[in-house]
Formats: sequence, structure tokens, C-alpha cells
Amino acid sequence: MTDIDAYIAYLQDVRRYSPRTVTLYREALEDFAAWGGDLIPSRIREYEAHLMERGLKPRTVHLHMSALSGYCNFLMKEGVLSSNPARGVKRPKMEKRLPEYYTEKSMAEYLEASAHSAGKEELEVLQSLKPGEKLADELYNRRLRRLIISLLYATGIRRAELIGLQLKSVDSARQTLRVRGKGDKMREIPLIPSVLEEISLYLHAAKSMELDFAPESPLLRTEKGKPLYPAFVDRAVKTELDGYGITGRKSPHVLRHSLATALLDEGADLNAIKEMLGHSSLAATEVYTHNSIERLKAQYMNAHPRAKNEDKHD
Repeated sequence: MTDIDAYIAYLQDVRRYSPRTVTLYREALEDFAAWGGDLIPSRIREYEAHLMERGLKPRTVHLHMSALSGYCNFLMKEGVLSSNPARGVKRPKMEKRLPEYYTEKSMAEYLEASAHSAGKEELEVLQSLKPGEKLADELYNRRLRRLIISLLYATGIRRAELIGLQLKSVDSARQTLRVRGKGDKMREIPLIPSVLEEISLYLHAAKSMELDFAPESPLLRTEKGKPLYPAFVDRAVKTELDGYGITGRKSPHVLRHSLATALLDEGADLNAIKEMLGHSSLAATEVYTHNSIERLKAQYMNAHPRAKNEDKHD
């Protein structure tokens, strides 16, 4: 096993990094190796310049440098290196990006419209099913897509956490959801009654598709009974939100941002949001405060009489 393979195994088995992060780190390290880099500061600086010359964005360059730094730390633990040569390499400045989010109004309109449309159509179909007849794939997928949106927006869980949910993750009696997050850490998230109802309707649809569930079974399954996968979730979010006029980038992570922003706007404690989202540090949660500040500034400039007058004198 190469040193890179050993490090990747460490990330997977010990640090419990997400499959996506593990893949990105491996690609970055293999790119460095293919370029012919040596683990000395001067060569790492040259490699960083090489990445910039290739036209990679600063955020991508940061990822490559983070992968190299983490790899060097691992080699220090293994006794291969005495110090981390990547630590002192200055990284390019990154433009701060505010998290994208959907407004509470747009999400409320989506949930109301899709519930009415899906509920009416599904009720008609379910009532017309004959004994032994399976629910049409598209109607099942529609119920599945809606539950994906409902869970992501109501709980703020990550895509990988959504895919990892099992039937036993849902505690209907206590109205909670047990989620296995990064680093194999477990957390409980409250479930509102409407989401529990969505889960019940989905399981009813799954039963009509003759999908069997054991407690350890994946909660969310394709119409063929297979576990979900990242591309399926991404496609489901885009398909569902496109159909109801939601603007902006459509992704599971934007739904996560939307919940965090809505909770903050409604006065939720920052530490409580941190625990719900499964952040390891408060700094990761504080980024959502910038959205609120930017909106406050916009409202201030539009409403404050002195701000209006100063605009006229510009």
C-alpha cells in the first residue's frame, strides 16, 4: 500500500470523512504526485503556482493545499516527516461567499402547492388500485422526491446523512430523527408533525410498490428498492423545485442553508442551530449571521430617511 493509499484509508476508517471529500483528497494528492512534487516547501509553493496557472479557482487551490497539509500531518504521525512543509505556504485569497438560500415564503408556497397537487393525484390513484396492483413508478417517485425536500428543509441534514437514514432512524413516538453525521457522530433532530405525515405517506406508497422494510433498511429507496445515491438526490431536488418555480441554484446544500437562515431569522440560538446542523465548531454556523446582516443593511438603506437623502446627493 502506498502512503497515499494509507492516508486515504485513515480518512475513511478513522476520521470518517465523507466519500466526496475522500475522493477530492485522493484526486488532489495523485495530481501532486503526477506533477512530480516533492514534500518540501519550495516545491509545494511551485505546485500552488502551477495550479493557479492552470486557471483553478482559489477555493480549489485551497482544497489541494488542505489535502497536502493533511497528508503531511499524517506522515509526521507515521514518522516519515519531522515537520509539515505545507504549513508555511501562503494560500491565495478567497472571495467570501454568502450561503445561498431560498426564502421562507418561496418554500412555504412550494410545500403548499406540491402537497395539494401530489395529494389529490395520489389519492385518486391509490383509491383506484386493485388488490395486488402496484403504484405507478412516477407517482411513487413524486412522493419520494417530496419527502427528500421535506426532510432536507425541515432538518437541515446533509445529503450523505439523508442517504444514510434507516427506518429505525425515525422515532414517531418521540417525534425525532436520529442522524449519523461526520465522524460517525450521532445527533437527534426534532421532527414536526407535517414531516412525520410525509414519512407515513411515503411508507404507504412504498408498501403499494411492495417494498419491504426492516428496521435497518434504508428509509429512502428507489422504485426498485435500491438505496439512494448522491446523483439521485441532486436530480430529485432539481426536478422537484424546478416544477414549482423556485429560483436560484437547486441543491440539497441550499436547502440546508435555507433552514439555518430561517431559524436564525426567527431568533433561534446559534448554539442550538450548530447542534442541529452537526457542525463541529460555532465558526461554521456563524456564517449564516452574514445573510441576516446583509438583509438588514438592504432594509436600512431602503427605509432610513438619511440613507435615502445621501443616495440623492451621490
